[in-house]
Amino acid sequence: MSSHILRIVLENVDFRLPTQVTDDNSVLALKSLVFEPLIQWQPNGDVLPGLFDRWEVTGDNRVWHFHIRDDAVFHDGKQCDAELVVDYIKGFLDSHDYFGMAWSYSRYFAKTVFTAEGDRVVKVEHPEPFADLLNVLNDFWPSRIAADGKPVLGTGPYRVVEFERRDNVGRAVLERLDSANKEWPQTIIATAARNGEDRLKLLQKGEVDAALNLERVDDLPLVDFKGNLQWGRVLSTLSVIYYLNCPSGIFSSPEIRYAANLAIDNDALVERVYLGLAAPAATVVSPHHLGFKESGLKPIPYDPNRAREIIKDLDLSKPLRLRTPEWMPEHAEKITDFVKASLEAVGFNVEVEVETDRPEYARSIGLKKNIGDLACFDSTPNTTFRVLDDKVSSASHGTWWLGYDDDEFQRLFTNARKTVLGEARKEAYGECLRRLHDNPPWLYIAHPDVIWATRPGVSLSIGPSGILKLGQNTAI
Repeated sequence: MSSHILRIVLENVDFRLPTQVTDDNSVLALKSLVFEPLIQWQPNGDVLPGLFDRWEVTGDNRVWHFHIRDDAVFHDGKQCDAELVVDYIKGFLDSHDYFGMAWSYSRYFAKTVFTAEGDRVVKVEHPEPFADLLNVLNDFWPSRIAADGKPVLGTGPYRVVEFERRDNVGRAVLERLDSANKEWPQTIIATAARNGEDRLKLLQKGEVDAALNLERVDDLPLVDFKGNLQWGRVLSTLSVIYYLNCPSGIFSSPEIRYAANLAIDNDALVERVYLGLAAPAATVVSPHHLGFKESGLKPIPYDPNRAREIIKDLDLSKPLRLRTPEWMPEHAEKITDFVKASLEAVGFNVEVEVETDRPEYARSIGLKKNIGDLACFDSTPNTTFRVLDDKVSSASHGTWWLGYDDDEFQRLFTNARKTVLGEARKEAYGECLRRLHDNPPWLYIAHPDVIWATRPGVSLSIGPSGILKLGQNTAI
């Protein structure tokens, strides 16, 4: 990369407190330069070393010893030792998201003991085997609060030298450490523009070198992959879905839930709403997730005639109550228009409720279980275990579990959680995903692309989960 300064614009520039969490990939982009995950996420459930550079597990698969890389130092010079990492983990277990919603880490580790053994080793003891531990640790990025009260101290290749956030709009300046790759820019200036069109215009006018989160442009025809720009895109791990009211109403029937999926032409939806910048969904997770490859799944086929046959004897005089936000997922109202028309084409009657307060919408879905008959939402965890345990399993009753109950799925999920060996574990999770394809808890929609653009000569890429990688040119 030729320039010593890289100017990037994102939807959001923020650094969260060590007890706060978000899956927003515009936040993750900068986070991945300043902090390090305990374990690095890879597609298909694979992992790489992160802040933990190696580990051992005892024969009963309950006791793990994780070794912190020897040269791990926070940006203020404090050594990243085992006691500090243990303190961070314990604080993170009760983490909440932007909307004040508690995450499930405290439940996963309710009976787990974390111990510092000397300066460099973290010992993790479970009462029973936890084969998904490595994947869950992808979400843990140790950080500390600086003297000025800002949560910006990490162990990554860049340190934060400026960070301000006013009226929910942030700006940050990052400086590369001497030990980092010298081909990377010395300084990164990150600014925020909430509107996707504005981010693209800033790049076109030469005011920034890279514009991220362009999949969130409202007017998608502007993302034409043309002009004097380098464009990049990759299928994301995010799933756009509609929760279906499994405990009551017509969607308490597995056959009717399947009929609703048959009524949606996902290929047409991807083309009309996303202009092809997405992939139709087949189950509760993306093709990047553990077990998807082994499941061999394809999206539920569009078959309106079969859908009509399944629902022909229903009393459809009472309209379905469809709830949707304006955003998160992006293009939510356009997706809802398509879904409403598709369901009505096979005989359903649908009334749409639009919620303008996105935080309240999240709380009403997760805490109050107010989904009507179906509710537009997105699913962001990169770990198949987290999606199934938090959102599908009737044994767990996680925040985002909305009443799905299937004994066969529970049997398969219990088996997958106990399966330790890598390939067998992938196959076991693949069986879970196949079951959720055949007996869907949700209306499956799509996995949007992650899209970015840069000026010519800038080498960077964004991974499926939002990780920013410098020195890699994946222009299309």
